[in-house]
Amino acid sequence: MNHAGVPLSNLMLPPRGNEGPQDDLVDLEKLLAIALRQAKTVAVCVVCTIVVGLLLLATTPATYTAESRVLIDERLDRIVDETSVTTTTLLNDASLESQIQILRSNRLALSIVDALNLHKNERFLNPPKSAVSQIIGTIRAIKNTVLPSSSKIADASEADEKVADAGERQLAAYILQKSIFPQRVGRSHVINIAYSSHNSLQSKTIANAYAEAYLEDQLNANFEAREQAAVWLEGRLTELRQSSQNAALIVEQYRSEKGLTATRGELLAGQQLSDLASQLIEAKSDTARALARTRQFNQILEQGVDYAVQNAALPTEMQTDESTIGRLKTSYINVSRRESDITQQFGKDHPQAIALRDEQNQLSKEIFRELSVLATSFQNEYEVALSRETALQENIDIASGRNTEARQNEVELRKLEQRAAALSTLYNTFLTRYEQSAQESSFPVSKVRVISEAGLPRAPSGPSSKLVLGLAIVLGLMIGCCVGALNEFNERFFRTANDVRERIGAKFLGYIPAKTSLGIETLEKPGRWKRLIGFLFHKKVKRAEFQPRRLVTGLEKPGTISAETLRNTKLAADVVLRGESGVIALVSALPNEGKSTTALNFAAQLAAGGEKVLLLDCDLRNPGLTRSLNAQFEFGLIEALIEGKPWRSALMKNDARNFYFLPAVIRGQFTHSDQLLASSTMRDFLNDAKSEFSYIVVDLPPIGPVIDAAAFAPLIDALVLVVEWGKTPRKLVRSILADEPQIREKLLGVLINKVDMSQLGKFGAFGSSEKHLHRYASYYTEEIA
Repeated sequence: MNHAGVPLSNLMLPPRGNEGPQDDLVDLEKLLAIALRQAKTVAVCVVCTIVVGLLLLATTPATYTAESRVLIDERLDRIVDETSVTTTTLLNDASLESQIQILRSNRLALSIVDALNLHKNERFLNPPKSAVSQIIGTIRAIKNTVLPSSSKIADASEADEKVADAGERQLAAYILQKSIFPQRVGRSHVINIAYSSHNSLQSKTIANAYAEAYLEDQLNANFEAREQAAVWLEGRLTELRQSSQNAALIVEQYRSEKGLTATRGELLAGQQLSDLASQLIEAKSDTARALARTRQFNQILEQGVDYAVQNAALPTEMQTDESTIGRLKTSYINVSRRESDITQQFGKDHPQAIALRDEQNQLSKEIFRELSVLATSFQNEYEVALSRETALQENIDIASGRNTEARQNEVELRKLEQRAAALSTLYNTFLTRYEQSAQESSFPVSKVRVISEAGLPRAPSGPSSKLVLGLAIVLGLMIGCCVGALNEFNERFFRTANDVRERIGAKFLGYIPAKTSLGIETLEKPGRWKRLIGFLFHKKVKRAEFQPRRLVTGLEKPGTISAETLRNTKLAADVVLRGESGVIALVSALPNEGKSTTALNFAAQLAAGGEKVLLLDCDLRNPGLTRSLNAQFEFGLIEALIEGKPWRSALMKNDARNFYFLPAVIRGQFTHSDQLLASSTMRDFLNDAKSEFSYIVVDLPPIGPVIDAAAFAPLIDALVLVVEWGKTPRKLVRSILADEPQIREKLLGVLINKVDMSQLGKFGAFGSSEKHLHRYASYYTEEIA
């Protein structure tokens, strides 16, 4: 049915789509709303952790910490460094960390136990324990008793058991190691030794004992190391002395046997071969130079007289005017210049130009002749240099042959000399170190000194009230935030009108509070259905069970929020029906959401306006309305549809309100309810009922996996969806409406049932009606939280 030409499906708003945030920006208002909603949860968690912290403070014995300080001073080793071969290396972070580990070592702890007889001190071995430690100890004892003795228990008590088995002395050392806290002071070479105990005097004594024991340990370590080094060096020196003497003797014997005489540190054969090699290199250089000149001049002469005169390059020593070739080339150049000038002035046929050319030719021949003589002299020089090079090469070959054996013997001699020199050097080094170690062992000097002794603690160092309470508050906030975040993560249900509009795009019809009663109380408490139906239809019930004040409808309390919601639903239905008779169905997504109670009260609200109303129980699989009457009916809707019995005879009537109810009598298992609801018989029945009733209110089964509502959808004029506040998932409803287009098209709106009005405002956005609901209190007869 349409309204003003607009199809009913247009009442549906476009849904937002996803459950998550719809924009990339952080919604500060939403975050603030979440914080306000979960403030109580966070506050409860903080209070709980503070209570736990106070219990810990009340049951934990006081702890006193005494501190002594030692300085690792390299300047204290200067006397030793001046007489030592190896200087003391500067301390780095790794070295200081090593010293801290020494302070934590079991060896140092045992020395303090022996010095102070701590293994015989019962108060030290059994200090007072906190309540938490006692509880943990009791749990461990019970666990060890229950579990088999052969089982492996990987917990913190395993170390304690092993230490206790080793004896009281080892137990005392273990207690010391757990209570000592050595720490480097800043970036300095100072180590702070802090010891914590439940006895202040004991803390002071042990802290000072640790400083003295550490100083003594350093002295003993230095003395023992140097003494051991001296003993080892003494034994090593005897071996090195004998080895060095034997090596020197072998060298001299070998040199004598092979006749290896040397001058200036080199053998005679080697010196001779070196001289010949130097001369050969010089001779090869002269030969190459002479050969190059000879080849150059021969190439020039082969090109003829003119080429030789023009391109002959004389050696540097011949490029002077005093040499013959130099004078001839100078004359040749002068004649050529004169001939060129005359030719330019008088022509080349001038007698003087001809005479100058003849003189030029004569000079060219003389230059060529001198160049030929010079080339012959260069050839002779080359042959002489080549002969000298050949002779030197032969002498080198002879000398090399004689020197081969001497070289081989020299190599072996060098090996023997190197070994003898190495052994001698090693012996001298070890001898020096031995003498220095013997001297160093007599210096009782340590690089560690105590710079601050521990005093008697004046106040407890723990447990710190500020620290414990601060951690308790922080832990409470963290736990509260986690619990609140988990609550918000699980918050995927219908809470406000905005959820209805944005999540499923439907019209919101109103809230039905839980305390007033159209939903949760009538379902949870026995007899409410019976009293409600009895009040409406004058059914005989026990007087003790009849409480009409529990019924909150438009008749009994018209000024309530529930009645206002039902009137709003009626108004929406009237707009759609446009004054005609129609079928209005109420459905829910899940069972027990108050759908049947809401249908009953809605029908009563319609009847209160003077209209004739028929309420149908079409939940043929689980007829809650019919069953709540606890009465025997001869027949009902099913018999009227299947067997054709007159349905008017089965009506339950409320004359005062013009209100009729047709039950659903189930005898045995009825499996084909969807076919019956979608049948033509049902259609004919509804058409017949419309002629007599203004409104037909139908209570249908849930629209989840049950298909009865979908089958009945074509016969509906309008449909109202009832969801439970904080229980019905939004995603479920959205998926159902997406899968059932007929139901979505005829959806009139959504009612949120069983609303906790005291908590509703926490879920509304800033500026929404839920935040300002208390301002409408004067318009309602019930209290608005």
